[in-house]
Amino acid sequence: MFLLGLTGGIAMGKSTVAEMFKAKGIPVIDADKIVHNLYEGEETSALIEAAFPGACTLSPDSGKPLRVDRRKLGPLVVGDEAKMAQLNGIVHPLVARERTTMVHACEEQGASLVVIDVPLLFETKGESTVDATLVVTCSPEEQRRRVLERENMTEEKFEGIRKMQMSDEEKRRRATHVISTECSLQALEQEVANLVSSLSS
Repeated sequence: MFLLGLTGGIAMGKSTVAEMFKAKGIPVIDADKIVHNLYEGEETSALIEAAFPGACTLSPDSGKPLRVDRRKLGPLVVGDEAKMAQLNGIVHPLVARERTTMVHACEEQGASLVVIDVPLLFETKGESTVDATLVVTCSPEEQRRRVLERENMTEEKFEGIRKMQMSDEEKRRRATHVISTECSLQALEQEVANLVSSLSS
């Protein structure tokens, strides 16, 4: 079974490409969805509440953490590299565990190609866990235009997110495959189809 790591900066079109893989029957394991599910669980909540008091919704009965509240967690860690590293040190091993379980399930179902969708693939050295990497890209001007069209997005938030992410240029340099999303959806679908074909042959 071949594992393809999919990544790209904010608003580069990664989610669109992931949906195109799914439409072709390729399983896509979404790291962000794994984190979301973990944040809803008591195991992760307990670990994060211990490290960052006030980050979780607590049970009114027992006082134990029930789920991570992103709105409370954000201000406690965003902009602080040491705290972000501490948070990642808690979350990433749990994500890796869940991802391994999901990959094994795909293998048992006979999948020959699985896409692992990870926004910070290179930043977390995740490229070592896949067979090849795909970076989805677009121009800085197009990226900015797409980002600022999003609800509740500001220049300040955008710059904060960009600082957390490796530059697009460096991602492209490290990637096995690169796809630009500055084209029609039909052309993009063909690019994805060509890549699936080459990886499946």
